[in-house]
Amino acid sequence: MRKMVLVMAVLALAGCGEGKRVEPPKPVPATAAAPVQASGPQWDLEVRGETPQAVSDLSGWLIEHNFMSSVVKENGKVRILMGPYSSKAEAEAKQAEVNAAIVRAKKQNVEVLVLERPTAQ
Repeated sequence: MRKMVLVMAVLALAGCGEGKRVEPPKPVPATAAAPVQASGPQWDLEVRGETPQAVSDLSGWLIEHNFMSSVVKENGKVRILMGPYSSKAEAEAKQAEVNAAIVRAKKQNVEVLVLERPTAQ
């Protein structure tokens, strides 16, 4: 009896939605909301480990501790950057926060540097 009820329920559910068309979501027209460039200098944090293999370890550790970062390859060198920050004070505050987390985790040979972001030419 249970099998028959189960089969009936499956057949009833299989027929649900028959003949109904599902419309794909309509594209939203693009607006002129382009990102606004900051007028002043911007700042980044660079997180460095002692060894090149530490890049994946450091970026994973930053993710685990809710620090957003990006891995960038420039001139054949891999760097971990956080930012951009609109002021040097904001970057230094985030630097202190990351350094405190590094100390709590007892990570060694890791440094966090505040760098001015080069302006796009």
